[in-house]
Amino acid sequence: MNVLGISAYYHDAAAALLRDGAIVAAAQEERFSRAKHDSHFPANAIRYCLQAGGIEAANVDKVVFYDKPFLKFERLLETYLAFAPRGFTSFRMALPLWLREKLFLKDLLRRELDTFAPGAGWQERLLFSEHHLSHAASAFFPSPFEEAAVLTMDGVGEWATCSLAAGRGNRLEILREILFPHSLGLLYSAFTYYCGFKVNSGEYKLMGLAPYGEPRYAGLIRDRLIEIRDDGSFRLDLRYFDYCTGLTMTNGEFDAVFGGPARKPDELLTQRHMDLAASIQLVTEEVVCGLAGYARRETGMKHLCLAGGVALNCVANGKLLREAKFEKIWVQPAAGDAGGALGAALVAHHISGGAPRVPVTGDAMRGSYLGPEFSQGDIEARLTTAGARFKVLEEAALVDTCAADLAAGRALGWFQGRMEFGPRALGARSILGDPRAADMQRTLNLRVKFRESFRPFAPAILREDLAEWFEMDTDSPYMLFVAPVVDSKRRAMSAEEEALFGIDKLNVARSEIPAVTHVDYSARIQTVHPETNALFHALLKSFKQKTGCPVLVNTSFNVRGEPIVCTPEDAFRCFMGCGIERLAIGRCYLEKESQDPALALSYEQAFAPD
Repeated sequence: MNVLGISAYYHDAAAALLRDGAIVAAAQEERFSRAKHDSHFPANAIRYCLQAGGIEAANVDKVVFYDKPFLKFERLLETYLAFAPRGFTSFRMALPLWLREKLFLKDLLRRELDTFAPGAGWQERLLFSEHHLSHAASAFFPSPFEEAAVLTMDGVGEWATCSLAAGRGNRLEILREILFPHSLGLLYSAFTYYCGFKVNSGEYKLMGLAPYGEPRYAGLIRDRLIEIRDDGSFRLDLRYFDYCTGLTMTNGEFDAVFGGPARKPDELLTQRHMDLAASIQLVTEEVVCGLAGYARRETGMKHLCLAGGVALNCVANGKLLREAKFEKIWVQPAAGDAGGALGAALVAHHISGGAPRVPVTGDAMRGSYLGPEFSQGDIEARLTTAGARFKVLEEAALVDTCAADLAAGRALGWFQGRMEFGPRALGARSILGDPRAADMQRTLNLRVKFRESFRPFAPAILREDLAEWFEMDTDSPYMLFVAPVVDSKRRAMSAEEEALFGIDKLNVARSEIPAVTHVDYSARIQTVHPETNALFHALLKSFKQKTGCPVLVNTSFNVRGEPIVCTPEDAFRCFMGCGIERLAIGRCYLEKESQDPALALSYEQAFAPD
């Protein structure tokens, strides 16, 4: 049984392919189109999934879309009627697109699928899941748990914004929902917008900004914006928001409460914005912990699975890991809408089809390495065509050479094996650096990534060395949990350094690995396992042998506003357009100074800011 899952037409379009319940392939459309958060029909991602599965489109038994457009249109219409005549402008703008495309999505999808296999009878094979059910399925069915509570938290699906489900074997039952317009995801996005970042893209910037501030506005948020109830549920005071009726997230009432209009993207960040970020982050953590506490009490289950955009808030996840009463927590690495494609396919296979789960060791995501890979011969041919100058090394020599480069302080592009599915680079499409270098965070942000200097970087660490460096001793292969650096690795701060505020904290080294230690001594951790990424594990081991440090800076292989690289050509262009000094693609090893200067690119302005 071949099942193809699709998400599209909102943001982060993606496709995923199951064969008899096993995940064969999954990828976001943006990686192929090179348009960040591409929402179009994922033709390229589907083409890749079919190729990875070795099948023709006509051999797909079921195609499943990740939500139900009629229910979404019902929400749009009922919201307008509830607030009319306010909101007519946004309703008038949305209606033509719905009438032209989204309301008749089944016919649109059939026409798109006909381009792969004309006349294949897609009408009979096409199914629709529900948004939060797709999210919940993406979290539970690939998890290592036989039974678990499942929390889904995002902006909004059809109507639900938060849901609690119970998963047992091949069954998944939605127990409770919080409905639009009351949304934790939209509350966080409102502050993302207010602080001058792009909604559905800049939320992770707000999370990274929070440790530079103090939660001075948390009480005001609780008093004015959100009522948090004893059972973990909540309600928003809609007087302060514009997302139901307008074209922005917040309004004048919100401005009055928080001291002025929303920051424009090109305006300087101030201490006030940092304090706002710290405040909404704290309130978000309180709500997430409250929802998880209710889930534990309601279901009695000892394991928890998470999905939805809010599940990418790794700071809140880290707090859950330390404070929740669950024995283990598993987060879907593609927790946002891209993961809905995978969840939709799993809904069709397990819930609609009644098929049992496929037994696996660990989880079924296989490290989330589910995207395209390239043979050594293909890599060499592509790089030669692109004009690259490279050496071909044996694997052991490549690892040793790259580890030596990293130990010498060079930035390394690392392109190996199958591309990651989800927003995190996990050692397949990564830029790596030495975490011991005090200036590495600033260098990578400004010279390599062309992005804001305050943005933190994640440590990739050998799983066997985790407890020696961080206050955590559980697997974190998907970079979705934050934990503190252990006291023995921290650096004592002077009185002058302790007194610093805001962005002035940035350049103060706080530990033996300052490039991955945030200003609050925290780090977003990736544990590296030989079972899922043997080559990356070997690189870390070689770096440890040379330096005594089992940690590397790991950030995504792209510049600001660009999707993570997918092909060798993408990687070479990025290499030639930014400050990366070395590049390893398969066994091909490239030095920047050996390249043809005529191929250098002006890459900083190549992509729109994210």
